Amino acid sequence: MSAFRSPETPMILTLFARAVFRLIGWRAEGEAPNIPKYVMVAAPHTSNIDGIMLVLGAWLFGLKLHWMGKHTLFRAPFGWLLKAFGGVPIDRRAPRGAVQQMIQAFHDHERQILVVAPEGTRGKTDRWKTGFYYIAQGAGVPVVLAYIDYARKVVGIGPVIHPSGDQDADMRLIHDFYKDKVARYPEKRTLPLGDDVN
Repeated sequence: MSAFRSPETPMILTLFARAVFRLIGWRAEGEAPNIPKYVMVAAPHTSNIDGIMLVLGAWLFGLKLHWMGKHTLFRAPFGWLLKAFGGVPIDRRAPRGAVQQMIQAFHDHERQILVVAPEGTRGKTDRWKTGFYYIAQGAGVPVVLAYIDYARKVVGIGPVIHPSGDQDADMRLIHDFYKDKVARYPEKRTLPLGDDVN
């Protein structure tokens, strides 16, 4: 098996993203790991522009991303289109919560990258939400750390974290990785374990 994942998006999108990055002076770094299923954390997230940069970065890396959306978004006539663009409907009224529904979605697919912005909002909060960790742990898949760094004008893919069962230790590793990544609006950035942890 190759060390890196085969492209899953049309080459035209990769070329488009490459041209946009060149135009705005950004670059991509890192490699997409050749793992069939994983949870991709995308941070920091303080602006709607972050989502655009994430999509362009995914196209550069040839990745097809999946994302969680409220089930009512997927009704006719455009529900099929959202699913085609990676949407996974989540019914928050269901007895199984969002975490369990996503664990099941991982079990139902041979290949899936679920992208999560764990801050849960573009505003400042105390710390990250940990649903992404429970999804990865429950589905038996790793967490891949993706990032945007506005200081260096970089979108990148970092290390692979395999949930060990020691959430505190794993979150500390994740915190240490993200603490030097510069958000578009630094005053709104939320660190994984909060600002009081060095």
